[in-house]
Amino acid sequence: MKLTALWFLVLAGAVLCGVYSPGQAPAQPPEALTGFDDQSNGFSDADRRKADQKFFEEMEHIAPDGLGPLYNAQSCRECHQTPVSGAASQVSELRVGHVDAHGLFQTPEIPVNHGAEVIKDRTLVNDRAICPEIQEHAPATETVRTTRLTTNTLGDGYVEAISDETLLKIRKQQCESSHRKICGQAVKVPVPESEGQDRIGRFGWKDQHASLLAFAADAYLNEMGITSSLQKTEVTTICNPPVTTKIPNNDPTKITEPNSLPDPTDNNLEDIDHFAAFMRSLKAPARDETAATTPEAKHGADLFAKVGCSICHVDTIVTGKSPASKGGPGLHLDAVENRTIHPYSDFLLHDVGTGDGIAIALVEHFGRERLEKRFREEKATGTEVKELTGKREDECSESYQAAVAEGEKHPNLVRDTMCARNKIRTAPLWGLRLRSRLMHDGNSVQLDDAIRRHRGEADHVTQKFLKLKPEDQRALLAFLQSL
Repeated sequence: MKLTALWFLVLAGAVLCGVYSPGQAPAQPPEALTGFDDQSNGFSDADRRKADQKFFEEMEHIAPDGLGPLYNAQSCRECHQTPVSGAASQVSELRVGHVDAHGLFQTPEIPVNHGAEVIKDRTLVNDRAICPEIQEHAPATETVRTTRLTTNTLGDGYVEAISDETLLKIRKQQCESSHRKICGQAVKVPVPESEGQDRIGRFGWKDQHASLLAFAADAYLNEMGITSSLQKTEVTTICNPPVTTKIPNNDPTKITEPNSLPDPTDNNLEDIDHFAAFMRSLKAPARDETAATTPEAKHGADLFAKVGCSICHVDTIVTGKSPASKGGPGLHLDAVENRTIHPYSDFLLHDVGTGDGIAIALVEHFGRERLEKRFREEKATGTEVKELTGKREDECSESYQAAVAEGEKHPNLVRDTMCARNKIRTAPLWGLRLRSRLMHDGNSVQLDDAIRRHRGEADHVTQKFLKLKPEDQRALLAFLQSL
């Protein structure tokens, strides 16, 4: 690895993000707002943010159009709350599946109601249910199993505003600087609120979403069991049979689908509009400045770059234009645009050797109706997915995926997400010191253990860390503990 290229990546994030052209002096955009004061980053007015936060923290209950029938939590805040609403927590979820005779990942088939119904097309196994008949259990046939920790959404309004071009520049630079040992995969995913538009994913452990509205709708259905305009179909109707009524639903004893409807008394906003606006208003995690300014932590920051951690955990990125829709009054999209952030992530997918093994379940995250429409259109234009057979390894190779990222090959949602089943999004390290459990599965509780678990693409970087003197290892850990 060329040290000059590495330092370029770490210290010149503005260059990567294209904020100046040759011959011009670099103009660093203003820093993004950080802190844990539970105040807006400027995206929303005080009154609007207060209203959005109320929705984010509201406890759902078992009732018509309410919680379940399958769920994991009763509010967004239940999983996102340490140390403020919107942050992370120790809460994890279970995902399972299996590999078929052709080596392809398959989603599980989970029988419920004494086998009368089989839940398919999702990898999530919900831990809670509103009636005993539908409590899920992972069958013995589902031998690929993992847990996933709750992700941090602090600062995600800025992350949403990172352009695809910026992420691709970071990818190209890391490939070149590491001599192609480390090359993140950028997967283009649907943006459900913008029909026909795809964007590079950056939210969720598998980069399954590119917009916070889609991320909110996914969680509302799969974590709380509540449908919306972007996720209209329940996972199961047992214990929660749909009843057709006029819209809006003025009869609280009857159930409509979707459960959450635009409210004519609230600027026709849905719950998910409030969730997304709240997440967009969250300040980025602040560093512990007392710890960060110690000589040991400063030395650790140098070592973090020197051994190569910053190839994936990129410290400086500049945001572009926010793709957020207006979403009602009191919002200011420019508050998250053209800002300098320090997420310590490239928001790309990497194989770090932890063997997650779970591919994105497209129906679970985007809805069957939307996908069927997409595939019909792809078939009509001749760009539909071909059966993954003998060529799948070639199409999953770094060189092939590089061609996809650079526009030389046509992206394909099914193929590209299947290729990423053993990959995980680079965890943003801002706010790291607030985590009691580490890595995507939460199975590490010490920083040095989390580092040692990095293999695969990161193996040579891990080996460099292990070869450091003990005092240098402690310095690097001190730096991480300041984030």
